[in-house]
Amino acid sequence: MPTACLPDLPGVGFKPDHFAAIRADAAGIGFFEVHAENYMGAGGLPHAQLAALRADHPLSIHGVGLSIGGPGRLDADHLARLRRLCARYQPESFSEHLAWSSHGAEFLNDLLPLPYTEETLRLVCDHVDQVQEALGLRMALENPATYLCFSQSTIPETAFLAEVSARTGCGLLLDVNNVFVSCTNHRTDARAWLADFPLDRVTEIHLGGHETEHLPSGPLLIDSHGRAVADPVWALFAEVIAKAGPRPTLVEWDNDLPAWPVLAAEAARAGQVLAAGRGAGLARAS
Repeated sequence: MPTACLPDLPGVGFKPDHFAAIRADAAGIGFFEVHAENYMGAGGLPHAQLAALRADHPLSIHGVGLSIGGPGRLDADHLARLRRLCARYQPESFSEHLAWSSHGAEFLNDLLPLPYTEETLRLVCDHVDQVQEALGLRMALENPATYLCFSQSTIPETAFLAEVSARTGCGLLLDVNNVFVSCTNHRTDARAWLADFPLDRVTEIHLGGHETEHLPSGPLLIDSHGRAVADPVWALFAEVIAKAGPRPTLVEWDNDLPAWPVLAAEAARAGQVLAAGRGAGLARAS
């Protein structure tokens, strides 16, 4: 099955507001990502812009509506639309979330957490197999940002993701901000989480911003994608790259969108970390 082959460079999420600026200067940007559900129509300006972008740059398609962790089979119509989109643009990568977002015919427009049990593991593996068979390519599964834990859970999140990858052959999308958000919210250690995570399975990394609320029990972090990447997340990212080597790395900024130079500067900062990791790897090899 084809494997994701994005370059080990920084990328950004494409927003139409930035189209003209990107066409004028996309220096240093290794790839662009789009959300699949924004391009499931037949044509119009969104597809005209995406086609022009795709002609010059590697592309990652990121799904937010498959409901990989939802009960029952995946929505056949949604999967068919996704298959047509991937066939049209031949992306270097497709990814989705370890979450659920629908119940019956109702779509909840959110990425909701799962209990990590053997039953959930079988369900998620079946759904990942179904997606990969339908698309004819290897997908990547992203660790979620979570705000609660289930008492029913019997499998650590890192072991759950590792087992899904082992059983299905899928890659893993490591969202470093999600790790920091979840571990802060659950009062656990982000570095211990990363130490248990199978970095050799990572085909892409995400970085994004978060908001902080202060509760009597301590900080509550919200994965907002509406501001610059926080310094503690940059530190974790640098540690991951030092250990695992460079990986395709996306800077997500979906809300309160900044001017293009601000987003490009965030990508350049990610590029500096990747370059340092590449240099360290060459030094070790010599």
